[in-house]
Amino acid sequence: MALMIWTEKLSVGVKVLDDDHKKLIAIINEMDEGIAAGHKKEVLMSVLDHLVDYTKIHFAREEEFFSQAQYTAEAAHKHEHDLLTQRVMSVQARCKDGSVAMLGLELMSFLKNWLVGHIQGSDQKYRNQLNAKGIR
Repeated sequence: MALMIWTEKLSVGVKVLDDDHKKLIAIINEMDEGIAAGHKKEVLMSVLDHLVDYTKIHFAREEEFFSQAQYTAEAAHKHEHDLLTQRVMSVQARCKDGSVAMLGLELMSFLKNWLVGHIQGSDQKYRNQLNAKGIR
């Protein structure tokens, strides 16, 4: 069973961002399944690298929409993005130099809780302002 499942409760009202979130969920599920299946470190690191890269793409897209809509909470939201990026890149570096055990339950739990919490919390706050500027 998948670690995370997309539901409409996660929709932020902007199709491209919802699609990004679905992709992030799929990558996290791929990593979780790889861990459960006992895949080798190289395979898991490739998935983690993909997650880091796609997260950066998603954050950049979201932040561009913030600029277009003159989103009032842009700075605080970007700070959340920066903190997650730093944390995941730190884990990524430690995994490259250390054990695949780093890619365990703790990381998966953190990613799931952060992504769901971020989407249902901070991301929901921009919905009305972006939609009002025609970003749907």
